[in-house]
Amino acid sequence: QVQLVESGGGLVQAGASLRLSCVASGRIDSIRAMGWFRQAPGEEREFVAVISWIDGLKYYADSVKGRFTISRDNAKNMVYLQINNLKPEDTAFYYCAAGLRGVKLGERDYKYDYWGRGTQVTVSS
Repeated sequence: QVQLVESGGGLVQAGASLRLSCVASGRIDSIRAMGWFRQAPGEEREFVAVISWIDGLKYYADSVKGRFTISRDNAKNMVYLQINNLKPEDTAFYYCAAGLRGVKLGERDYKYDYWGRGTQVTVSS
């Protein structure tokens, strides 16, 4: 019903910046929230950031506050993740997700309905 495709990942040196993109297609009118997650090998998938498609409110994981910025372009059905001052510990597969229900600020148990295949971010020291 909703398809998500990420792009913008790559291999960079510590201190560099990247902007990840995610475009949604299908029944995009049903989307109420879009978020970013990341997962390193052997680790659980962790929340990074979310933005409400209703009012644009944002919420970030404590570990990325100040370096990561999530933004949206509703007209293009896209969400972005600007990552500054990349660190080796940021190395992970980054996923875009979409939810069909409104999200509350800081909601921990929000269930996303659709996921992209992800894009790899690798940061060398």
